[in-house]
Amino acid sequence: MIHHVIPIEVIHLFPVLDAKLTELLRSLSPDEWHKQTIARKWIVKDVAAHLLDGNLRTLSMLRDNYWANRPENINTYKDLVLYLNELNAEWVAACKRLSPGIIIEMLENTGRQYTEYLATVDPWENAPFSVAWAGEEMSTNWFHIAREYTEKWIHQQQIRNAVGRQGLMTKELFYPFINTFMCALPHTYRYVDAPTGTSVEVVVTTDIGGVWHINKTDEGWVLRHFTRLEPNALVEIDPDTAWKLFSKGISPEEALEKVKITGDEDLGKISLGMVSVMA
Repeated sequence: MIHHVIPIEVIHLFPVLDAKLTELLRSLSPDEWHKQTIARKWIVKDVAAHLLDGNLRTLSMLRDNYWANRPENINTYKDLVLYLNELNAEWVAACKRLSPGIIIEMLENTGRQYTEYLATVDPWENAPFSVAWAGEEMSTNWFHIAREYTEKWIHQQQIRNAVGRQGLMTKELFYPFINTFMCALPHTYRYVDAPTGTSVEVVVTTDIGGVWHINKTDEGWVLRHFTRLEPNALVEIDPDTAWKLFSKGISPEEALEKVKITGDEDLGKISLGMVSVMA
């Protein structure tokens, strides 16, 4: 459950991300298009192609109501992840035929249409897809759109990380991303049997980060931005480690060297297992 979370406004940031993406991709050399990314199996060109797929799928399914490949036998979260991984792999393989220039042109065109479509959506209606990594079976559109923002942010950051360019590590762009990711904290602790009143505080450091609390209530773990409770565990993590860790770019074991945990170390370590992507 993600009680006490104020809706995260991000629609106005999609054009900003798209403009930065276009500028970035146009600046890449032929060799940089083939750099390996933290996404393991994907090079820079593959990640750019995946971003294009996200635009096209949204426009086709949600704007145009065209569902070509409705999944069958999706009974578990694992089934859903496998299905999505297959779709992603098929698209990336097909896009190996496309030039970088074509991919950039299509990203520009579909990106504008994508943002225009999102502006027509009622943020409080039920979304067509739930945010499963937050433990939700039904989500509102504002949360679905915020999740989509994290997808665009994370994949562009993967490209920037691979080619050594910064640009997204700003308060304007990073904070909405990490604020959305933190909505997975209560779900991460769902199996932790702790006394009512137990509190965990996660701090993403520097002026682009923030502070999040989860408190154990009679209903379960609840996310809050503010609490009077003293945390039983305090976890401090820098922004660069945070985005890589929570998107499975690095393991909790690798991140632990850069994370500071005060108080109940075992309780705090659980937060490092949070995954805010479909994986």
